[in-house]
Amino acid sequence: MFHRIRQSVDDKRIGKARMMAMAASFFVVGLLVAASLQWTPTSMAQSFGQGSSQPSEMGALPNSFAALAERLSPTVVNVQVTKTAPVGDFSAMPDLEGPYGEFFRRFFRERMPRPEQYRLQGNGSGVIISRDGYILTNNHVVDGAQEVTVTTADKQTYKAQVVGRDAQTDLAVLKIAAKGSLPVAAMGNSADLKVGDWVVAIGNPFGLGHTVTAGIVSAKGRVIGAGPYDDFIQTDAPINPGNSGGPLFDMRGEIVGINTAIVAAGQGIGFAIPIDLVKPLIPQLVKTGEVTRGYLGVSIQSITPELAKAMRLDERQGALVAEVRPGSPAAKAGIRRGDVIVGFNGLSVQDAHDLPLMVAKTPIGQDATVTLHRNGKTQEVSVTVGQLPSDKSAAEESNPAASSQWGLQLQDVTPQMARQRSLGDESAVMIVGVQPGSPADLAGLQRGDIIREVDGQAVHSVQEVREAIAKADNQDSLLLLVQRSQGNLFVAMVK
Repeated sequence: MFHRIRQSVDDKRIGKARMMAMAASFFVVGLLVAASLQWTPTSMAQSFGQGSSQPSEMGALPNSFAALAERLSPTVVNVQVTKTAPVGDFSAMPDLEGPYGEFFRRFFRERMPRPEQYRLQGNGSGVIISRDGYILTNNHVVDGAQEVTVTTADKQTYKAQVVGRDAQTDLAVLKIAAKGSLPVAAMGNSADLKVGDWVVAIGNPFGLGHTVTAGIVSAKGRVIGAGPYDDFIQTDAPINPGNSGGPLFDMRGEIVGINTAIVAAGQGIGFAIPIDLVKPLIPQLVKTGEVTRGYLGVSIQSITPELAKAMRLDERQGALVAEVRPGSPAAKAGIRRGDVIVGFNGLSVQDAHDLPLMVAKTPIGQDATVTLHRNGKTQEVSVTVGQLPSDKSAAEESNPAASSQWGLQLQDVTPQMARQRSLGDESAVMIVGVQPGSPADLAGLQRGDIIREVDGQAVHSVQEVREAIAKADNQDSLLLLVQRSQGNLFVAMVK
């Protein structure tokens, strides 16, 4: 019995020894295999992430933006403006955006000293587009400025001249007397951009100096109610106050947009003017200081589901003519109120937003073919495109409301705009332009405000606003209830 137990123990020891020997041999083989494969933590990390330091393809994940930023930053400038405003006019105060802007305006109105005039300073950005000193920026950066100063990346400071401005596209061209040849940013093609492409924004957020941010193109063709030519690139590259007028670059280092607007209550939602819209305007701004556009003389609106049903339209395509101005090119061509324009010079008009840009691009005096639906039939008319008067807002061309008496230019909110501004399905009226020095301007009304009431009367369309204003034609003041950001406020306009 004892012998059997002893033998069993010996067998277990032999088995354990054999297992240890086998494990040791496997360990040695493993080391040899690993050595032959040169398996190291460094090579493993490279296989998962490291790549070339050269700029990547448009859609690929870049390893670094450093080389691109170093090459492009010298083409970007900081723009500082000085404005003066009369006492009580706090509408021009810079950097009071967002949901607390009105709170701070009210605070300063009550607490600040009351000199006859006070000086305001604001900051923006710009990009050099010629070696002799022409700079592209936003109109709203320099609008109303008494003095404009440009600081280049090498800390050189210049007094700048505003040589041209266009409020409808929010563009301006500056000129500085450069010391030598300046670095120039190349212009790309925004039409080639795709949703998901990487982009880089360089600018002067909050006056901090050159700042580089990166993100992707979130959407194209955005309409945000900024004006009749809305066609914005939406990006999640961080854009903040002070970035306005700065360039949006693609991964080739070419300008694809001019950073312009942000959603104050949002995060990662910025908008840039497509460079393809900008390029044809620059020569006009440099040569004449303004932009000449084609003109039809119609007020148009989008076709809602209710309108389509009431008008027995098979689809919601086109721009509904709400008004034809007497003596205008449209009137001479026989276009009537109630017509639905579905084509212009062979191009399809899908929505009211499409037509103003098509007309604006058409040379003055050129004959154009307008395709329209009238009484259930499709027909074509020939119209000779006129010139949009320089004093007339293009918002009037695209919307059935503009009140020169009060200085307001209005637009019916489209379903797309309502979704973007979280307005739900409720019909609304947006301010798309404010005439400088008008009662609306002096009352502090802003582009993008939503009008809810006129003298206590609820309004849901531009036509209702016009009717309410007409009733108050003989009054010296007009009381509006306005939605701004997420809150409402009363605004009194005085003649």
